[in-house]
Amino acid sequence: MKTLVSYIRVSTQAQGRSGLGIEAQREMLRRFADAEGCEVIAEYVEVETGKGGDALERRPQLAAALAAARKAGGAVLVAKLDRLSRDVHFISGLMAQRVPFVVAELGADTDPFVLHLYAALAEKERALISERTKSALAAKKAQGVKLGNRTNLGEAQALGSDSNHRAAVAFAANVLPIVRQIEASGATSLRAIAAALNARGIRTARGGDWHPTTVRNLVAMAA
Repeated sequence: MKTLVSYIRVSTQAQGRSGLGIEAQREMLRRFADAEGCEVIAEYVEVETGKGGDALERRPQLAAALAAARKAGGAVLVAKLDRLSRDVHFISGLMAQRVPFVVAELGADTDPFVLHLYAALAEKERALISERTKSALAAKKAQGVKLGNRTNLGEAQALGSDSNHRAAVAFAANVLPIVRQIEASGATSLRAIAAALNARGIRTARGGDWHPTTVRNLVAMAA
């Protein structure tokens, strides 16, 4: 029986792109392990904002998953390749850790070379989208179109506020299952939950440390 360490990553940005929240990824990984006859010995959950996420030192749970898999002589299991990264350089760096990765979406027998190809394609697609967007804006500007609309500033601010609220709600929904796990382990006070979140390397939506007030606000937001 193959030994696996599952790694789940969500963020207010990445979850929207992939459509995979914590529970969806967890269920996908469970089904994969059952179908392949593998044993998942540990689970690591990363919650981050998507800013600067392609750096291992900013992914403490991924670093912990790598260490656990290396110690057990197993592999790290993820739902989709983009749960690791869309950056081919970052993927290559992970491969250099000499810990195998299994991507449930791609199947159990996908070799490292194919993973590099998928990562390169994803990075190229992201670059093409960015370039097309810049070209379209440049063309409009050349035609004399004023980019941005200062006549509806109040509406734009309202839309921005609504977008921020939705992002906060999504972040709270991602972190709440981890809070419930911490509570189930016996840490039920706000201070104890904050300490446990900090110990796991999970940051707040703004990238800071957790405090009793931020835990209370998150639970209220997710309710």
